[in-house]
Amino acid sequence: MTPTELNFTLEKVPPPREVDIVWEKCLRIIRESIPTQSFQTWFEPIRPSKLNGKVLTIQVPSQFFYEWLEDNYVHLLREALDFSLGREGMLEYSIIVDTGTERHQPLTVSMPTVKTPQNSRPDNFQNDPRNAAPPKDQDSLQLDTYLNQGYSFDNFIEGDCNRLARSAGFAVAQRPGLTSFNPLMVYGSVGLGKTHLVQAIGNYIRNHFDDKVVMYVSSEKFTNQFINSIRNNMLQQFNDFYMKVDVLVIDDVQFLSGKEKTQDTFFHIFNHLHQLGKQIIMTSDRPPRELQGLQDRLLSRFKWGLTADLQTPDFETRIAIIQKKLQAEGIFIENDVIEYVAHSVNSNVRELEGVIISLMAQASLTRREIDVELAKNTLRNIVLNEEKEVTIDTIQEVVADHFEITVADMKSKSRKKESVYPRQLAMFLAKEYTDLPLKSIGYHFGGRDHSTVIHSIQSINELMGSNPDVDETVQKLRSYFK
Repeated sequence: MTPTELNFTLEKVPPPREVDIVWEKCLRIIRESIPTQSFQTWFEPIRPSKLNGKVLTIQVPSQFFYEWLEDNYVHLLREALDFSLGREGMLEYSIIVDTGTERHQPLTVSMPTVKTPQNSRPDNFQNDPRNAAPPKDQDSLQLDTYLNQGYSFDNFIEGDCNRLARSAGFAVAQRPGLTSFNPLMVYGSVGLGKTHLVQAIGNYIRNHFDDKVVMYVSSEKFTNQFINSIRNNMLQQFNDFYMKVDVLVIDDVQFLSGKEKTQDTFFHIFNHLHQLGKQIIMTSDRPPRELQGLQDRLLSRFKWGLTADLQTPDFETRIAIIQKKLQAEGIFIENDVIEYVAHSVNSNVRELEGVIISLMAQASLTRREIDVELAKNTLRNIVLNEEKEVTIDTIQEVVADHFEITVADMKSKSRKKESVYPRQLAMFLAKEYTDLPLKSIGYHFGGRDHSTVIHSIQSINELMGSNPDVDETVQKLRSYFK
């Protein structure tokens, strides 16, 4: 038998395109600089298209996508281009306006290139902060530091939760170093707008006082600069630089905790600036009296001026925040969707804006209108209780399934026991497993007021104490959320 000849064909794998290599270098920088969710939403859908000299062209899914990148990530894109192509590198967008068919290519339009952002203002430790050299390392003695021009008083929504801090901040912005609010300490939990407010102050001063040198820096960056100045024998230049500024904004001073040498240096800078009538502005995640690991002499000076807190925004303020965000983006959403989001997200401003961004992104990518159903799906993926991973929609669905009724029955005006009892149980569990206020819980149950929610919670508590069957039902429902 003649041996069968076997022919093996080795398929050559094409080498990676240069444009793909360059874009991957860009993504390496971007991925390290933003949260995973933001990266997945705004950068994973992008496709590198071509590389013409130092001009990189990327393809984005829509006009909205392009505008969002330009408004929110222009500095990060500039940094990524510097890393992958050098300072002369530029970015061009190819925007899909028609997805096309199998026979016809997608229709695209090109937009201008990204160059060095105009609102970046490099500073240099060795020279005057207003006459800087291009940066090489953001934590070295050649420092590129700037305020984000997107933060202003105009887009900072005022409410009962932040009125004192906002008013004090505006007073400081109008008369830096001349009010009794020096230093101004703004504190509050994550995502309530501390950085927005203090950068709004810095931007206002820069735009209205040409002779003022404004310096915004995080405590982490301040510490890194201090360490680098010691390593490079440039501690005197470091001190001289900070002592020349007119307005020092330092973010998250709680991270100076335990850094004794850095605190010593900051103490002397603080004293020098304060004695000269320069304005000092700080943020923290807690009031000075609760800061641990900071020197007593620093803490006492933090209390010299005004300490103002930012609190969780109330429902009306959340509505205003959403409307302002939509107005800025030129997006219209029905009031019922806005109310649903405002009632469902009450933790902080950053999460609230994150939901709106995700809604707009989902609508843009899927080419559908933003309605309550889309909002529910988006919230189900984003707004989760970290321990229980439970939303009010989940609770309603579980309770409805258990009693073999619909969620619509639970939200209806029906006073039949078949609807009232499950509704009360669901309200009881919503109070237990979510952080929503009573008013918002009532909203999700057909627009009922908070007194109805209180009555429902009290009724279930009483029944659990007197009726073992009710207690058993509650325990069984709880088991779904473990």
